[in-house]
Amino acid sequence: MLWNALNESFPTTKQTGRNTMGSGLSKAVIENRLEKMKAELKMEDNNLTKLAERTGKNLNALTNATLDIAITGTSGAGKSSLVNALRGIEDDEEGAAKTGVTQTTMETKGYPHPIFPKVTVWDLPGIGTPEFKADKYLEMVNFARYDFFIIVAGDRFTEHDVFLSREIQEMGKKFYFVRTKVDQSIDSERKKRNFSKKKTLEEIRKYCCKCLADAGESHPRVFLISSVDLKEYEFQLLVDTFEKDLDELKRYALIRIVSNNSKAILKKKKAAMEDLIWKVALVSSVTGAVPVPGLFFVCNIPFLEATMRDFSKVFGLDENSLRRLANQVHKPVSELTSAIRKTRVADRIDDEFVKSLLSQHCTAEGIKQLGKMIVDFIPLLGSLYGGVNSFSRLSRMLQSFLNDALEDAERVWTTAFEN
Repeated sequence: MLWNALNESFPTTKQTGRNTMGSGLSKAVIENRLEKMKAELKMEDNNLTKLAERTGKNLNALTNATLDIAITGTSGAGKSSLVNALRGIEDDEEGAAKTGVTQTTMETKGYPHPIFPKVTVWDLPGIGTPEFKADKYLEMVNFARYDFFIIVAGDRFTEHDVFLSREIQEMGKKFYFVRTKVDQSIDSERKKRNFSKKKTLEEIRKYCCKCLADAGESHPRVFLISSVDLKEYEFQLLVDTFEKDLDELKRYALIRIVSNNSKAILKKKKAAMEDLIWKVALVSSVTGAVPVPGLFFVCNIPFLEATMRDFSKVFGLDENSLRRLANQVHKPVSELTSAIRKTRVADRIDDEFVKSLLSQHCTAEGIKQLGKMIVDFIPLLGSLYGGVNSFSRLSRMLQSFLNDALEDAERVWTTAFEN
């Protein structure tokens, strides 16, 4: 009976025309994941319950990882606007960091992300003012608190910025020079005859690097961005650089909060969450799992529900994110919500929705290849009640949900920015 159930969940290569085993995953990808799980199981002396418990703790650590980002630099450089942009909110929105043409940040203040509050963006006072002299600055802003630093300039970098970078480096932490207000510089140059955007950007970069070199920075690298529109210029390159420098926990925290300002970012987020699917399936199949009436397998429904809501929030498919996006693009929130056709707004994902998806995947066809692979790689899964059946169906359902959520998120993006 179990083998018959296994034969029904994933489409075969013959059915899809591709070398896949369900929801677009290739045989190579599945084999790689099973090999990793087999190695992890061996580390736990082939005790599946212990592996599930450890995996659950790892997932909890990922979703609760903190990340503290410090925005610093000279006064008036646009630090507060960047704080708001990283949090996905407008400068005039409630809870935004205060911005203005004069010095507005008079104390160190943390601004939690509105959807993922474990991530905090810190607005630090401008260095080099009478209130915050360079020699006392580090002590006053509690520099040891932060994971990495963005040193901001609205025009030119100074000796204060280089001083900061050296002190940060001595603490063994990362820093990044960011030139903001690039949109303003481009608009100003656009009025000139023979204007070239590419040439203007290179001139801005060369000038910034020269200022840093003159102040003593030996190998300056500067990222050009606009807090007004993160889709433009080098914000994505900056984020990619952050990711390379962070550990696994901090990297996932960053990916979750990055603004969904391009389809490329949405796909990157999907890849990050896709790596968690089999871990979630394993935990749900073993820890706190109970039989699902009428479906002939076991799982932890509340855990799945929370995971799927979290996935949707990462894609911006929750009421708060949709409302903010609607305000930013000046469209009714109902227009954006109507683009969510395959899943649900995160706030409306409940146990009944999860059960309905599980029920759908109980009747999916073609799991024979996947079932054989799982049994060959991890026979212990078959020793649990509903073992291979539970694990394979949950994997399939979560992968399908993630595919649908990405499709809905891309549709929302198109509705917001292209229509």
